[in-house]
This record gives sequence, structure tokens and C-alpha cells, in this order.
Amino acid sequence: MKVLVTGAKGQLGQDLMNELAKRGIEAVGVDVQEMDITDAAAVDRVMKQVSPDAVIHCAAYTAVDAAEDNLELCRKINAEGTRNIARVCKELDSKLMYISTDYVFNGQGERPWEPDDHREPLNVYGLTKYEGEIAVEQAVKKYFTVRIAWVFGLNGKNFIKTMLRLGRERGAVSVVDDQIGSPTYTYDLARLLVDMIQTECYGRYHATNEGICSWYEFACEIFKQAGMDQVKVTPVDSASYPAKAKRPSNSRMSKEKLTENGFERLPDWQDALSRYLKELEKQEA
Repeated sequence: MKVLVTGAKGQLGQDLMNELAKRGIEAVGVDVQEMDITDAAAVDRVMKQVSPDAVIHCAAYTAVDAAEDNLELCRKINAEGTRNIARVCKELDSKLMYISTDYVFNGQGERPWEPDDHREPLNVYGLTKYEGEIAVEQAVKKYFTVRIAWVFGLNGKNFIKTMLRLGRERGAVSVVDDQIGSPTYTYDLARLLVDMIQTECYGRYHATNEGICSWYEFACEIFKQAGMDQVKVTPVDSASYPAKAKRPSNSRMSKEKLTENGFERLPDWQDALSRYLKELEKQEA
């Protein structure tokens, strides 16, 4: 099996490349330098050259607040770029795994979102990822749409790294306590995605680490596990922490479909955080 990974230099992309290599699966990783997904001709050329059995499409415009002022660029990457990839997958009869987001939902209520729930994005980023989902579903039959949330990995920026930095610099942080979801460790996620891509259990899925928390609870656990109990963490509501893009208050996502299709779900988020902090320490040593 040969797998093409887009966004191969990102948090998830790098862990996917490592996981595929670990399992002896031939993988080709591309980033914007090797294949600009907004350039239909380049996508056509590179993908036909590689001729993959499957594509795991991680490349995306993910700057959520900046997206509010950059609708066209965000749409060009997340919707049109995805359409370009889907079109060639259809021609090559390749499987396509599209990495999407909880932001395609309106973030209301308290029950976990089911994969086939009505999609009603709150912000530009969510809207363009939703348009990407539609592009995939219209073009190919052999697709996996995998929605993830609250992602952290060793490469790039994330909430954990930000908290640790602010904790060291300021000794105190304020964190919203009215947005609920599940953190997702890219190392664990990569294992699941590679399991999935080798099957024909197509459709929409949700994949996050097990358990739920608020961002405030997540921050408290980060400092506890990092041995930084002296950092003062103050809970605040979203209204007192205005961001350009509206955030969902409910990012709980049902993962029953993974179980139904025989996939091993990800470990608890606290366990993932513990392993991640150890890896981070090694990386910084």
C-alpha cells in the first residue's frame, strides 16, 4: 500500500509519516513546497506521479481568528484545495481521508455530536472545512471524514506549550471554563488513522482522546502533571475573553462509530498528556 500525506510537516503530518514508516507502509509526504493544493495542475501532476492507493489530507488553513479576515484565502486552501485533491482521487480510484474539525457544528447543547449530525459552522474556518467535507463527499465514494479537536503534538504550537510558557513567564493564567471538549494527541491519533486507512469502513467519524474537560480543567491538569502547582489558574467565561472567531461551547463528540467498526479508541486524555509531557521534556533536553 502506498499513502500520500498532505501537510506532512505539520503536527499531525509528522506523526503520521512516523507511524506509516513504523509499520513498513510506503508513504510520500508533501507540504506546500512539494504540492501547493490550491494549484489544480500541480495537484494533478504530483498525485499522478505518486499514484497513491490512499491519501491522508491534513493540509489546511488553521489560523482560526485570522480566517475571519481572510475568507478567500481560507476557502481557497480548505475548500478548493480539498476539491482539487478529491478530483484526482476519484480519477485514480484512491481512498481519501479528510481531516476535519468539530467546528463544522454550531457548538450548542450538551450532548456529544454524532458524525452524521446537521452541520452548521460558527466561523469562517469551520465554514471552509465544512465546504471541504462536501467536496470530498461529492467527488469520491471511498472517503473517511475524520473530525478532530483540541489537537496537540510535538511539532508546532498548541495549547499545552502556550500554558507552560505563560505559567513560567507570569506564574498566573486565566482560562475559559465554558467550552467543553476532548484533547487529542497527534501521536495517538496517527495510530488510529493508519488503522482506519487500511480498511474499507468508509464514512464520517470523530476521533479524540477519551474523556472530556473544559479548557480550564485542561490547564489545571497540565500544571499539575508538569509539577507547576504554584501557577495560579483563574476560570473565566468566553465573554470576558473575546476572540475574533466565535468558538463552540460544546465540542463533545461521539466516538461510538469507531467501536462499531472495530477500531481501537484513543487512551484517556490525561494519559495522553502525561506521555506528551515526557516526550516534550526529551525534546527540550
